Amino acid sequence: MLTLTLLMMMGVFGAFASSNARDGRLLVANKGDHSLAILDPAIGRQTATIVESDITGHEVAASPDGKRAFVPIYGDSGVGLPGSDGRTLDIIELGERRIVHSIDFGRGVRPHSAVFSPKDGLLYVTTELDNSVTIVDPQTFKVVGAVPTGQTESHMLAISSDGRYAYTANVGPGTVSVLDLAKRKTMTVISVARRVQRISVSPNDRWAFTSDTESPRLAVINAKAQKVERWIELPSQGYGTASTFDGKWLLVAMPAANGIALVDLGTFRVAKTVRVPAAPQEILIRPDGRVAYVSCDKSHQVASINLSDWTVDLINAGSGADGLAWAR
Repeated sequence: MLTLTLLMMMGVFGAFASSNARDGRLLVANKGDHSLAILDPAIGRQTATIVESDITGHEVAASPDGKRAFVPIYGDSGVGLPGSDGRTLDIIELGERRIVHSIDFGRGVRPHSAVFSPKDGLLYVTTELDNSVTIVDPQTFKVVGAVPTGQTESHMLAISSDGRYAYTANVGPGTVSVLDLAKRKTMTVISVARRVQRISVSPNDRWAFTSDTESPRLAVINAKAQKVERWIELPSQGYGTASTFDGKWLLVAMPAANGIALVDLGTFRVAKTVRVPAAPQEILIRPDGRVAYVSCDKSHQVASINLSDWTVDLINAGSGADGLAWAR
């Protein structure tokens, strides 16, 4: 009887996860098109685009209820390079497929990475030229605070699963800032390499990962000790990373190699490389844990990797596909 009940529960869970996957939408920030794309993974194609209000956004965050997308308008340059300085955050109603509001930060701050906290429900956005992470109330569309990073070029952001801590990858300084979100202060700054890019946190909050963009290696930061614990050697320079929810694998995008390195987190070694289209950037694990999506900048595509057998399907996106978010 117990076995039958367990099987029934597994069937319900499987159906629920499958339903979530079918009902969800993949959001892609298309840098080259200055637009946000909505992709339907179930049919494998782009179903809509929304033109951004100004210049271009590189990243996107979806509200927890899946109704809105938040797109920081960064500008037309790369990090640390001359160009326009974005100053706004577009808020898009996904059902209506239109911008309903734009938050103005008051001056050019190059807002970039946007992440919702699982603890307080607020939206945290890196504001590079202010050397800070700005806090936005997603309900009132108001700026409600900021956390200093103590470093320039704080480009990407990751938040621990308990919402207590945040980590920024500070590109030019080659450091990672550890932030206490409740106290809204910098706890420490960790020296990593000459230049770093992207950052993610393991599901158990034990490690943070960031790529050395000048050498084929990935830093493993011990979150408790707040220092680099070890290095993972890669076949090519790394970029975006994401861990599978079971904590077994870390996926690492390698733009120059057109591949994804699969790091066994039991051994901290690359076990396999999966081929994807040109210039993979960001990696997003679908909420059901079955698929990883990889934005591929130069090919205008998103690679869909089945995490059970590592097979790859492709979905056409827009020009300069970069930031990813899942809207259920």
